[in-house]
Amino acid sequence: MTALFRTFRRLALVVALTGIGAMPSAGVAIGSQQVADLPGAADSALPAGEWQAVRDAIGDQLAALRRGDAARAFTFATRALRGQFHDPDTFFAMVQGGYAALLEARYTAFLEGAVIDGNTIQPLRLVMRDDTVLVALYRMEKEDDGRWHIAGCVIAPSTVRAT
Repeated sequence: MTALFRTFRRLALVVALTGIGAMPSAGVAIGSQQVADLPGAADSALPAGEWQAVRDAIGDQLAALRRGDAARAFTFATRALRGQFHDPDTFFAMVQGGYAALLEARYTAFLEGAVIDGNTIQPLRLVMRDDTVLVALYRMEKEDDGRWHIAGCVIAPSTVRAT
């Protein structure tokens, strides 16, 4: 099991156990605070402005995906992810096939971000048309251009149901 997979799995477990409300004190950097109760916690949290830049990148990509603008959406992926999918159309097809919940959610809301094992993770609550709730866990990387890019995403179930 890779370290990244363990990180996503740990955050997914925290999110599932808490019903994706406020993140608990579980050894993660939350928003602009640091909590260190769990092994592997990050040394420092990101400043509020960085969290806003992370959310802007995700929100802008999501808006592009929902408009069907594959070329624009592709620009928010990391260099490595762009290399993996080669072109915007292949990337968009992957999103449509494996991440349809991002496109179909009737409501989205950002939850508190976390730095876990050095990975910047930004959860996004997804409320589906049938009121089930999922959470998209985005792993973000700041690249040479000084901007935050999406390095991966995992969609996890939640114990919460929207009303």
